[in-house]
Amino acid sequence: MDRELYGREAVLDDGGLVARLCGLTRHGVARVAYEHGDDPPVTVFTGGRGTGKTALLKEVRNRYRGYTPLALLDCAHVEPPADHGPGWTPLTGALAELAVQFSPKVLGARPVRFPRLSLGLVAVAAIGWSREDDERARRDLQRLGPLLATVDPTRGAAANWVGKVLAKLAATFAETAAPLAGVLAEATVETVLEEVFGRMQRSAEGWYGGYRNAGGRGKAGLQQLANDFEQGGRRRQEAEAFLVGALTEDLRHAYTGLRRGTRIGRPLLLLDNAHEPLGRQLVEPILRARAAEGRRDRLVVLATSRVRDHEALRQATRLRLPETAHRAPCPRGESVGSGILAVELTPLSPAQTRGAFDRYDPAGRTPAELPRAVHRLTGGRPLGVALLGRAAGEAPARLKPELTPGRLLDLTVELREDAPPVPVAPALLAELLPVPRPGPYAVLAAAHDEESARVLAHARLPSESRDGDVALRVRDRLRAEDWAAGAPGSRHFVADPLLRALLLHRLRFEDGDHPRYAAWHAVHETLRRHYGPEPGPYRLHHDLALGHTEDAVTHLRTTFPEPDVLGWLGRLRFVASAPYPRERDATGPDPRRAVALGRVPAGGPEPPAGLDADGTELHLALRRLLHAVWLLTDPLALPDEEVADRLAHELRLLSGRHLSGSGSLWDAATHWPRDIRAWREPSLPPGREDGV
Repeated sequence: MDRELYGREAVLDDGGLVARLCGLTRHGVARVAYEHGDDPPVTVFTGGRGTGKTALLKEVRNRYRGYTPLALLDCAHVEPPADHGPGWTPLTGALAELAVQFSPKVLGARPVRFPRLSLGLVAVAAIGWSREDDERARRDLQRLGPLLATVDPTRGAAANWVGKVLAKLAATFAETAAPLAGVLAEATVETVLEEVFGRMQRSAEGWYGGYRNAGGRGKAGLQQLANDFEQGGRRRQEAEAFLVGALTEDLRHAYTGLRRGTRIGRPLLLLDNAHEPLGRQLVEPILRARAAEGRRDRLVVLATSRVRDHEALRQATRLRLPETAHRAPCPRGESVGSGILAVELTPLSPAQTRGAFDRYDPAGRTPAELPRAVHRLTGGRPLGVALLGRAAGEAPARLKPELTPGRLLDLTVELREDAPPVPVAPALLAELLPVPRPGPYAVLAAAHDEESARVLAHARLPSESRDGDVALRVRDRLRAEDWAAGAPGSRHFVADPLLRALLLHRLRFEDGDHPRYAAWHAVHETLRRHYGPEPGPYRLHHDLALGHTEDAVTHLRTTFPEPDVLGWLGRLRFVASAPYPRERDATGPDPRRAVALGRVPAGGPEPPAGLDADGTELHLALRRLLHAVWLLTDPLALPDEEVADRLAHELRLLSGRHLSGSGSLWDAATHWPRDIRAWREPSLPPGREDGV
């Protein structure tokens, strides 16, 4: 069953990018004209965690499996077999796995066979065998059984050929005083050719005559390949690159020869996490053969990279996803990297986010603004949208009318039918930031820059400092995961709103120490002291995170008459961006709403003593204004029309009180509610088009 596309139609539609590259609509329904002729680019989908890269490749697999040869490999998770010999590397293991995936029969065509790759992997497997340990040789040969079965299912899957290879090796050992990798490789290859390969496949040996120093002799090339592999270093890299060529040559051969024209479409190689070293080992030989040798291997490579600016993509043609819907030009230059088309996966739109929520909550029992609020929190990141949408759909009926993004994080969600529900916030954090211990990241999420992160690390994470500067270590890991940590111009050490919200949720609720929230208080108190004792905006920001607002109101009142009104508005906006000290599973209206609307219950804080009537009125107005901005800009809250109207009212009244800056305050009264209703941060100066 097809998954929801959610904005990926440019890739998956019948006339989309994949169809134009491989020549087939989904499910092999019809042919599609090849956009790039016989020279398709390697297409790399780029985007951070949670942007839908893996889901996209899996959907391509689901739609085209059975209609054209394809294989899907996660380059970050190639597990080594137990007690493997030196002939196994992540690359050789990956090549064997890919060949097995490519080999099944597809509609209208015979299975793809891999004789060239089989011979090469058999040759390199022999380098670790010895006279004293024939069990290792037996295990290594048996692991190659599925690959050899692609050449001849009846012989490759049988076990008798293993015994014959071992017997030939025993004779070789008896004749050779100091066996070398090449000698063992030759003996192994000869026996496999005799026992597994039919007459038509034995000519595949000749392909290795093109290896260095082979002089056109296949067996000599295989011997040299094994020797180079054993040598390691650059020679091994050359041998591994030639093995990648063996895979593509076997695929190309399946589309030529006596049965040429019987296949439609092109084979699909799907590489997830191709920014990992293994991905580069697989892709670079293909690109080099195409650029330097003019090879036309017919293989369509679709890869993903979490690192947008990976060095291998420097010469790539770059497009955004929607731009590829009908055409995806990729002009070739002289560099190898010009054969790459890098496609940036764009976030989901608000309409697509609403579509996801409608799927999980078709009855529409959740608040109408909830999907748009989730879009603001997640930035349209598909993983966040899908998980929070599922949580909304599975929420108890009594909770649905009062759901907010913050309350969604408090829920549990059933990700698998055979497993119990899991908490939303930890599950989403584990997907977006897969680190062994997220605790240090949660602590530093409260920081604003490297300096304040270092202060927190010194005070709250002393045991972590034994391995070096914690702040820099966390910063580098976040950058490696494509999270903009410590980015210039950012007001927070963790710049992404979703990741920061998840880490702060962990900081507040992970210890389960309600109502003390000891970790939360300790972290924000540390930063408050760091920025004290003067009531500057950073200190007041952490006052709000601790639930203390009166010092901030007093500071806004005492600085209100100053001529720099834009600076005053900027401080108000920053102070009010503090994370709200929420209570888990709280019901009813947000407490900030009553204060913003002037409906403070009895027993609320009184204005400071000694103020005259005018000062008291200003103090109360600024208290309402601060709480209104705090609520309306909170990414974990829903918008509130009445509070937005009150925000405009308060700013207009303040414009009449200021002697020189009334224009900026009046503009803020006009534009800030408009920004908030457009789900933007209040702009400075008010009305600035880019919303900052």
